[in-house]
Order: sequence, then structure tokens, then C-alpha cells
Amino acid sequence: MEHPGRIVVVSADIGAGHDRAADELAQRLRARGFAVDRLNLLHLLPRPVHRAVRETYRGVLHRLPWSYQALFRLTGSSPTAVRAIRALLRPFRRRLRRRIPSDTRAVVTTYPFANQLLGPLRRHGRLRVPVITYVTDFVVHPTWLAPGVDVYCAVRHAETHQADAADVTVVQPLVSRAFARPGPEDRQRARARFGLPADGVLALVVAGSWGAGEVPATVAEVAAAGVRLVVVCGHNAALRRRLHGAGRYVLGWVDDMPALMRAVDVMVENAGGLTCQEALAAGLPVVTYRPIAGHGRANAAILARAGLSRWAGTPQQLGPVLAAVIGTSPVVMSRDDVSQDPAGLVAEAARRAPPAGSAGTRRPLLDPVGDAVAVLAAMLQSTGGLR
Repeated sequence: MEHPGRIVVVSADIGAGHDRAADELAQRLRARGFAVDRLNLLHLLPRPVHRAVRETYRGVLHRLPWSYQALFRLTGSSPTAVRAIRALLRPFRRRLRRRIPSDTRAVVTTYPFANQLLGPLRRHGRLRVPVITYVTDFVVHPTWLAPGVDVYCAVRHAETHQADAADVTVVQPLVSRAFARPGPEDRQRARARFGLPADGVLALVVAGSWGAGEVPATVAEVAAAGVRLVVVCGHNAALRRRLHGAGRYVLGWVDDMPALMRAVDVMVENAGGLTCQEALAAGLPVVTYRPIAGHGRANAAILARAGLSRWAGTPQQLGPVLAAVIGTSPVVMSRDDVSQDPAGLVAEAARRAPPAGSAGTRRPLLDPVGDAVAVLAAMLQSTGGLR
């Protein structure tokens, strides 16, 4: 049977949160019969440039967090700074447009810089189909906002300081059904699967796929509060080696986070991105501690104001906060609430839209310039999807 149309989902492998949201959306859209193309924005770059972009961002987070915080504030308060990012990326637009097939009915983004490319294409008529974005954070930072984007999808309690400049629709979190609240028997099976003790309180410490932030200090201070630790280091092998031992359960990359969340009693996180949405959907209490610069701190403030998590601001506060949340009934971000499924919103827009049409085949002379400025623009990256 012929599919109802093609949808292109644009993400980027900066951290894992952007890709995880894109994967979940693609799965839901395929279940509705659509053909879905997944496009990694950074894969449009030559491999050395792609690597430079990722390592620049990673290096800033690990070694220069103060500069990342300053850039986050600058782009959050200065429309001129956001326009500068858009201008730097302009030579890259045509290459992206050529990757959108002629039968495409909608384009969805889960990465802010994609909006700075696709929004102008849509606004100036070079892309005829709707451009919809799913914001992976609780803060709709101005770097997500671009003229021409049709709809911004954000979870409940997300905040933006430019609400009048954007069509923000509240949607269910893009998390898998596998994060649904389990029964007691699921916890025992999950603990056995990961080799964890059958009894006792366990705290899960997560720091994104890169193990970013002050993770060793967090681990030491959670342990000092008298709670046994399960630490996920993601792809950071050096961090895993450093933390191994001393009665801790230290893991690398975990493919089945729903099962691991069923095994523990509380999650301690530092970014407030998609993993936080997953924990809240699973009914797992969340404590924010030592949040990373930029979007991590902004998300922490929003989560605390909304009562979705507790923010321990000092080592002295950490123990009492953990004691207060362990064993309590947390706020649950359900995917079955009255908010709209983002896949349904996208599907409805795609069914109404005409095909994108051809972008032509002429190679623009400025493609090499686009490659170069993408590296510079990556240094201004100011929102993230770190898991």
C-alpha cells in the first residue's frame, strides 16, 4: 500500500538527546504509515569538519564551561547574536535543501541549528512544506527560534522568553512507552539483569552520553550522603576507568535505559534534557545537582519551579534532598495526558501539505565556505540534548 507521504527528521549527533527524540518520532511516524528519512545535520559536512564541530562543543563543555555559560546568556538576550549565527550558516542552506526529497510533506527538527537553516528556506519560499521542531529542553532558548519555522513543540512546563515570537504548542514528551511505570517485580528483574543488589536504595547518576560536567565530585558527594551508586558514563571511557571500584556500579553506554531506571530509586542528573523527561515519564524521582553550564542550569531552574525535580544547590543540601525524595511519589510526565502526541501533529500537517518539489542540482560555489563557518557556528552552540 502506498504511504501517505515522506517526512524528513533532522537531528545531530551532539550528545544523544537530539537523536533519541528523533528516533522516537521516526518510529511513531512509521507506525502511522509514513516514509521517514533520518538526516544528521552534521553528516552533511566532510568527516574532518564534522569531527571538529563535535570536538569543539565537547571541549567547551569540559574545559571552558564559563565561556559556554557566557555564550548561552549572550544568545539568550541578544537577537543580534542569534541573527549572526543564522548569517554564518547561510552558505549551508542549499546543501541541506538538496537533501530533502521532492516527495517530502514535512520536515521536523530536534536540533536548534537546523531551524536556523530550514526556517529561512521556508520563509523565502524555497521549501514549501511545514517545518516543525521538537525542543529537547525545558527552556525554549532563542537559538531554537527562526523566522519561517511553523510550529515549536515543547513539553509542559517548558519556558520561553519570546513566547510572542513563536507558535509554541504543548505536546507529550517524545519518550518511549518502555518508560511506563513498572511494578515491583520489574524492579527485581531489572536489578538482576544489571548485576545490582536485590535490596537497598540505589541512586542513578547520569551525565549525558559524553559524561560531561563535574561527575567525579557528584559521585563522591552522593556516596557521602549514604546512598549506593549506579553511574552511567556513556561513551566516556576515561571517566568510567576513573570511577570504577569503591563499591560503585559503573556502567558505560546503556542501550536499555528503561530497564535501568526500573532498577533504581532516584536519578541524579545535571542537564535536564531528554533523559530527565524519560525519568519523569517513568515515575522516577529526579534530583538536579551540579548542573552543567548553559542549558543545564536553565533547565534546572525550570524543573525546580515546576516541582518536577529538586535542585540541590550545595553538597550540604544534597543529603537532605535525596532523603526527601527517595520513597516518595514523584510527579509523572505522562505521554497519555491531554497534550497532543507530536507525531499526530506532524502527521496532520504532512497530510495537508503539497510535496516539497525539486531543489535543483546546481552545486553552489559557497559550499566550502559553509563547511568552514559551520565549525565557527558550533562554538556558539547554546542549547543541547545531552542525555
